[in-house]
Amino acid sequence: MDKLSIKLHIANRIYPMKIERKSEEFIRNAVKKIEERLKFYEENYAIKDKQDLLAMCLIEYASKFESVSNKKVVEDDGLSEKLAEIEALLSSNI
Repeated sequence: MDKLSIKLHIANRIYPMKIERKSEEFIRNAVKKIEERLKFYEENYAIKDKQDLLAMCLIEYASKFESVSNKKVVEDDGLSEKLAEIEALLSSNI
């Protein structure tokens, strides 16, 4: 595997990481979103401690992850019907 050494800047600290090259864009986008949320919390709440801001951000993202991972039904916006139509067309042409 091709590993890449990067330095991430989060809450005025530097975090060195070794990651897979294909993950770099996702990680950098995640860091950008974290920094945006930290700024939001800092501007909208009377919290200046970076550790507390990071904790609030972590709680927000963890709760979003939990709500998504606990969904039992996935809405497919008609995808199942389209796939059934394609399958029927393929079956009729074989």
